[in-house]
Order: sequence, then structure tokens, then C-alpha cells
Amino acid sequence: MKISMAVIIPFAGSFAPALRPVLARLAQASLLALLVTAAAQAQSKFEEDFDDLDKPWQEIAIQLPAAPKLENLVEFDVGERATMTFAVDVNSISAGDDGVVRYTLVSRSPSGAENISYEGIRCETRERKLYAFGRKDGSWSRSRRDQWEMFTGTVANRQHAALARGYFCSSKSVEGDAKDMARRLRDKRPLMDVMVP
Repeated sequence: MKISMAVIIPFAGSFAPALRPVLARLAQASLLALLVTAAAQAQSKFEEDFDDLDKPWQEIAIQLPAAPKLENLVEFDVGERATMTFAVDVNSISAGDDGVVRYTLVSRSPSGAENISYEGIRCETRERKLYAFGRKDGSWSRSRRDQWEMFTGTVANRQHAALARGYFCSSKSVEGDAKDMARRLRDKRPLMDVMVP
């Protein structure tokens, strides 16, 4: 005697009306989970951006430029009280990712004595740094006093204030790139009246 068993599989459509509210809730829960995840990632990125502001400032490593050439030197005005003349080697200007503008400065006294220095101006803090002195043979001698120092526009030889306010900085940030700065110096078109202390 053969017994045959039949398994009755209900048609899936017969459960559909009963599952609709469950599926709707599941879809809402999935969407909510997706939105919460996206918001958490956005918050994390937002906090990362603020964390970058809290990081201590880091100066980049510098490479000393070639010795200045006479044809690349551009004089700039530092005011009527100046006792020396000043020129920048426009080919040496660089604007670093650390917010520092670096350049070669040539200072001359009325008697003809000349001083060549490689320096940096940090616009954010109105500070300057002396990296090296130029020698007559075109080589450099690293400065022993390579620390950041504040500068003002109230001294007679106010070359750093004149460069910062006139050619390199806008408020507390670097203004443009090295080509822009070189162009302003060559064209004698400062950003603002650098004669005001």
C-alpha cells in the first residue's frame, strides 16, 4: 500500500497583506539607521575639521635658495625714516603650506655695506625668522638665532612690516602665491599703504 504525502506550500501572495505593515516598519527602520549612520559620519568629519584647528602649528622643512642675482633684486619702500635700502630676490619668494612666506632679502647701508639674508614671515602671528646669511661666494651660513620674533612697523628700518603689509599678507593670511607677490613688488603696487605703522 502506497501512501503519498503532499506538502502544501502556500502562495506567497497570500501573506502579502499581513506582511505589508511589518515590511513598511522594516523599511522605515532601515532608512532611519542609514540616516543615523550618515549623520554620525558627517559629525565625525565636522569634528575632524575642528580637530585640525586644535593641532599645533608645524613649520615645514626649508631648502635654502640659490644666491640672489642682481637682475632679480627688486627694491621696496620702507618709509622716509629708513637708514638702509632693501630689496627682495623675487625668484626666491615661496609661500609654504605652513602659512610662511620665505624670501631672500638684500639690505644696503649708505656706505655700500651689503647684508644678504634668507628669512620668513608668518602672516598669522606677524613674526619673522632669520634662516641664513648669504656669503660673498654664494653659499649660505645658517643662522644661530633661528627663532620666530615679532616685528612692528614703528622702527626706522621696518622692512618686515613693509613686506608683510604691502606684499605678502592680507590680515592674518598669505595673500596669493609667489608669482602674485613678485608681481606686486615689481609693479610697485602694494596691497595697502605700508607707510602707516
